[in-house]
Parts: sequence; C-alpha cells; structure tokens
Amino acid sequence: MKLLVINGPNLNMLGVREPEIYGSATLDDLCARIQKHCDEKNIAVTFYQSNHEGGIIDAIQSAYGKMDGIAINPGGYTHTSVSIRDALSAVAIPTVEVHISDPDTRENFRQVSFVRDVCVATVKGLGFDGYLKAVDLLAERAKK
Repeated sequence: MKLLVINGPNLNMLGVREPEIYGSATLDDLCARIQKHCDEKNIAVTFYQSNHEGGIIDAIQSAYGKMDGIAINPGGYTHTSVSIRDALSAVAIPTVEVHISDPDTRENFRQVSFVRDVCVATVKGLGFDGYLKAVDLLAERAKK
C-alpha cells in the first residue's frame, strides 16, 4: 500500500503554535511516528506539508494513479477550501480527514468541513494518534 499524508497550513508550526491545544511535539516528530507505524505495517508513506492551497491541490492531483490512500489534515483550509474538496473528489482516492484537536468543540467556524463529504472517514481529537488511526482505516479499506 502507498499512502500520502498531507498537512496543511500552520502544521509546520507544531510545537510552537498553541501547545495547549496541539502539544509540544513538532511536525518532524509527527512524521517520524507515522513513518514508524507505517514501517511496521509495510506501508510506503510520503509526507507533504504546505501553507499554500495550490500546493496541496497539486499534491492531491499528483497522487492520482500512484497512491492507494490519503490522510489529510487540511488545517484552516478545512473550513474554507472548495478547491481542495474538489481535488479530493476528482482523484477519488480513499481519503481520511484528520484533526489533532476536535474542531467540533472549538469555535463555530471550525465546525464546518468542506472536505468531509468526500472522505471515507474523519478522525478528530485524538492528537497524533489520530493519524495512526487514519493509516489503519486506510490499510483495512485497501484489504477489501
């Protein structure tokens, strides 16, 4: 199985940005944890992070025909980007939406997800473990 993990805007600031919400671990720490989990399951994983909507769209489109699954934390674009939603819909790669915190317990505007309806699952509020759960969900789906 080949998996693409996409992290959107400000996730490069993990460890600095609002540690009371996101913790003190960094994006590198997160990627290392996902890599270890994927290695144990014989899953090839590629990581991508961008603060730019177009870069995220390009990564999604580049995954077409190459990746078996996508785990995406669109960051703030979750609540604003029809274009990321449309890119996910166009490639039709099984995708899991991931959020470190639970947006449903935060500000009202964070409770709207433009990507949720084109994802096979949403994992939220589990911290970094949410990404591992997303990997497992996609791996199980690929076996079917």
